[in-house]
Amino acid sequence: MKKDILSLSALDKSDFDLLFERAKELKSRHKKGICEKSLAGKTVGLLFEKPSTRTRISFEAATAQLGGTALFIQVADTQLSRSEPVADTARVMDRYLDALVLRTFSHAMQEEFAEITTIPIINALTDKCHPCQVLSDLLTVIEYKKDLNGLKIAWIGDGNNMAHSWINAAAKLDFTLALACPDNYMPDEDILTAAIKAANGRISISNDPAQAAADADVINTDVWASMGQEAEFEQRKEVFMPFQVNRELLGRGAKDAIVMHCLPAHRGEEITADVLDGSQSVVWDQTENKLHMHKAILEVLVAG
Repeated sequence: MKKDILSLSALDKSDFDLLFERAKELKSRHKKGICEKSLAGKTVGLLFEKPSTRTRISFEAATAQLGGTALFIQVADTQLSRSEPVADTARVMDRYLDALVLRTFSHAMQEEFAEITTIPIINALTDKCHPCQVLSDLLTVIEYKKDLNGLKIAWIGDGNNMAHSWINAAAKLDFTLALACPDNYMPDEDILTAAIKAANGRISISNDPAQAAADADVINTDVWASMGQEAEFEQRKEVFMPFQVNRELLGRGAKDAIVMHCLPAHRGEEITADVLDGSQSVVWDQTENKLHMHKAILEVLVAG
């Protein structure tokens, strides 16, 4: 596997399969109380520009459970905040760490780190992509549906970084992705066009959430205003309200459809409380699986 995970578009199907299988094995071993030591003596840096709950804790816990040491670093506490070039910081961290997990606004910044360093660079979120989250989400789908092949997965809401990573995954794996986004909040055209070409008809997009959710095996959503977009919330709220995942929309999916949300969720906005906390919601398994997928990512990239 390539030494970095910046975008799911760079992974082959065999890479996905490797990570899914190892994450399942590590989860099973964890439940049995088996201690892992694959990262013993290794140090993983977490350099975060954006706040985080689940991603930070799961990567730190994953490193610890594999026997390694995690160092959390806020960008504001580094010389990057005083205009040190990214290249200089990257070269320094390359000498100190065995892997670097980055959570930044800029995707280009992560690409620069990856170009300069010899250690694995792992994208823990940018404004463009959120690959590790979608890998964890796909693991959850596999747990509930046994296989991805032939499934219909609906994405309802903003054409954001999460939507981009779902699009990239659909271009490589054998499931159908139906997106419903408001007209002025569609995914990046280049990402969408490339994926549609590769997916051979398995990706569709419209501004009709009912159409996207029809007979879907998985109904997935996210907040209406991502980090850095808070000032747009009132405007977005009016536009996105018809895209709310509620009982009516859930009823259009398959009878055994599962509901996913990467969290944090705003009950009563992008999803209603009764759906998020209902029997078809798998969000807590989804968030637990970040821990096990992150262990698989770290083990494969760092320990080989």
